[in-house]
Amino acid sequence: MIRMTLATVFASLLLANAAWASGNPSRGQELAGQVCQSCHGIDGNTVLSPEYPRLAGQHRDYLVVALKAYRSGARNNAIMASFAQNLSDQDIEDLAAWFSRQDGLVELEVD
Repeated sequence: MIRMTLATVFASLLLANAAWASGNPSRGQELAGQVCQSCHGIDGNTVLSPEYPRLAGQHRDYLVVALKAYRSGARNNAIMASFAQNLSDQDIEDLAAWFSRQDGLVELEVD
C-alpha cells in the first residue's frame, strides 16, 4: 500500500514537472521571428555568421539554461544578454520548445 502511494506521488510529481516545464512552440515561433531571426533565422538553421550557432534541433533543457544564464549575466555575451534580458521565463520555455522541435543540420555521407 505504501509503495503504491509513493509510486503515485512520484508519478504525479513527474507529470506536473513535465507540464510546467513545457513551452508553447507556436508562441516560440512568434518570438523567434521578433527576437532571434536576425542572427539565427526564424527556424534556427539560418545563421549570418559562423560565430552564431544553429539553434534548430538543440536540446530544450540546454536552450533554457543558456538563455537564463545570458539573462542573469552568468554567461557573458553582450549581444545575447541584451536580447535575453527582456525574456520572461515563459518566453524562454516557448523559444526552447520551438527551436528544439526544428530539424537540425543533417550531414549526409556521399559514397
